[in-house]
Amino acid sequence: MPRSLIAHVDMDAFFTSVEQNDNPALRGRPVMVGGSRRRGVIAAASYEAREYGVRSAMPAVVARRLCPDGHFLPSRFERYREVSATLFDLFGHYSDAVEGVSLDEAYLDLSSFNLTHRHEIERLGRQLKSHIAKATGLTASVGLSHNKLLAKIASDYDKPDGLVFISDQEVQRLLDPLPLRRIPGIGPKTAERLQRGGLLTVGQLRLTDGNVLNELVGDASELLERARGIDKRSVNATRLRRSVSQETTFDKDHRSVDTLKPVIWAQAQGVSEQLKRKQLLAKTVQIKIRSSGFSTLTRSQSLPTLSNEADPIASCAFDLLCDWASWRSSFSIRLLGVGVSIAGAFDEEQTASSI
Repeated sequence: MPRSLIAHVDMDAFFTSVEQNDNPALRGRPVMVGGSRRRGVIAAASYEAREYGVRSAMPAVVARRLCPDGHFLPSRFERYREVSATLFDLFGHYSDAVEGVSLDEAYLDLSSFNLTHRHEIERLGRQLKSHIAKATGLTASVGLSHNKLLAKIASDYDKPDGLVFISDQEVQRLLDPLPLRRIPGIGPKTAERLQRGGLLTVGQLRLTDGNVLNELVGDASELLERARGIDKRSVNATRLRRSVSQETTFDKDHRSVDTLKPVIWAQAQGVSEQLKRKQLLAKTVQIKIRSSGFSTLTRSQSLPTLSNEADPIASCAFDLLCDWASWRSSFSIRLLGVGVSIAGAFDEEQTASSI
């Protein structure tokens, strides 16, 4: 049985990073999502804004006082969900067990890679981060270890844009010096009770007698396990994979349908390979188009029959593109994507009769 390998992926300042990526003029500047109205609340703050002391859930009036020259933007949750969908589609290439915690955070069970050496594990982490950057234009902090607790702690260890692997031998060396609040599950009230008992670090918690801890916080058995890096939870694959897609952002905008035909074919081939690998069938084809002005639209059409072959997917996608282009005297495309919605899994005996 392969050694467990869990990744925790946490996007860096997700909402504001999406805004900065979509509008390069905002890069390197303090950006806050929410608080565009004076009585509003800050939903997210870029790392540049955090240097002024701005934090999420802070009243907008306070944030404006701390950062008067910051950029306060309205929330665009439809856009954040769109980027999140791209992100989770990518996760599906790495693992069948993906547990979404939020739009920008997930656990991935990577045990099937069966990696044992540190350099192999870190190379996989770098590859995952690189694919995230290419797919979304954003950075992520990735933590890797043999359970969810340690993977989460690892992803928090070197933000932003971090990559940390915690091996079995490093668990206590890395955990012991950490303040108590760095352990997931220790909230402000529990931390305050422990601090009243003279405990400030994870190492101090780990070495304290259980009966003493029980007097401070009640049943402390779970706290002690966490302080020792023990976590028996499995990755709960709550997100069902309902689509497969490929997309490309171009260095130069495309203004001709003909130049996009080989792009569509390559993307359809990639989608087909994913479908076959996962033993899935497509029922609907969708194209995604983003213009040079950053507006995004989608068009979809059902396939005549369920399929996982590249030809019908590419043909349908190209027809959708041509139909869209026929209504325009000119266009400029900076991103094109081909995706399919999934009809369902099938086994080898069903393949011939289904297609």
